[in-house]
Amino acid sequence: MREELITSGRMNPGIDPVLHGWHWPIPFYLFVGGLAAGLLFFAAYKYLAGKEKDFPTAIMIGPFVALVAIVVGLMALIYDLQHPLYAWQLFTTVRIVSPMSWGAWTLMIVSIVNIIWIFTFLKKIFPKFNLKQNFLKKVVSIFIEEKQYEGELNWDWKYKLLRNFEKFSITNRSAIAWVMILLSVVLGVYTGILLSAFNARPLWNTALLGPLFLTSGLSTGAAMLMILSKTHIEKFTFSKIDILLIVIELFFITHMFMGYLAGSEVKAEAAHYFLGGEFTVTFWINVIILGLVIPLILETMELLHVKIPVIIPGLLILWGGMMFRFIMVDAGQVIRYLY
Repeated sequence: MREELITSGRMNPGIDPVLHGWHWPIPFYLFVGGLAAGLLFFAAYKYLAGKEKDFPTAIMIGPFVALVAIVVGLMALIYDLQHPLYAWQLFTTVRIVSPMSWGAWTLMIVSIVNIIWIFTFLKKIFPKFNLKQNFLKKVVSIFIEEKQYEGELNWDWKYKLLRNFEKFSITNRSAIAWVMILLSVVLGVYTGILLSAFNARPLWNTALLGPLFLTSGLSTGAAMLMILSKTHIEKFTFSKIDILLIVIELFFITHMFMGYLAGSEVKAEAAHYFLGGEFTVTFWINVIILGLVIPLILETMELLHVKIPVIIPGLLILWGGMMFRFIMVDAGQVIRYLY
């Protein structure tokens, strides 16, 4: 027979349970939010740099993917809230001290700017689109040979309001790009600040989490553009950018753990969860090795003119970025201050 002496009820799961309030929708939402931030940042940056002809995927296609990512992320967030009929209140309430309020408003404004940006490029993306045709013919006409539609390629909007708004948006596209850069940085940093604002969670409570999540989001954005790009110059450029971002990300992660180990006892314990504890294997294999080190080696080999299918490092970076958020959210709910 085994006897146990209970001196405190604090560690009884029924009295002091481990926090598991955030499940898969939250880290997934943080991942796609960071991905969208990276895609929008590079779209605006390359446009302001005058690279519209050399980087069509980054400037025109990337924002499409970003918009899809934002919508899917919001759906995951609303699903996690469990009260979808009341989720709209997030976008009508302003609380300066609430990171969730900042995030909701940032997402709403980013989505609007993103849609306006896409709107200014629709005629370049779909030059064969014809508003005079019915819907089925419109879809078919996008894929039909251009020579069959001579004289119909310069399509225009049916309503004058849309034509005027398009003209205004194109004229002020540079200003929109500057706004989009600012908002994308705020969105990328917010995905980390949302966690670091929890003072009661020692793993999350670090000022490095915001810059780290921003860097990771930019890296996943560059990886997505590497996969989507059709031209060598785009693939090669974003491969070089991603190498720099991976190095910065590794620096932030190293510095973060050094800060934990040099901090209080509970901070050091948080670090040991990743340096021999229960999250060690998952973190080091999925994030460090597969998500950062191997892509860094492959992209460096590509710079040395060794032919590497770009989809391999690209998918590994996306996998590592997603797993990083899943592990951080899960581990942060397990690691807590002891009483």
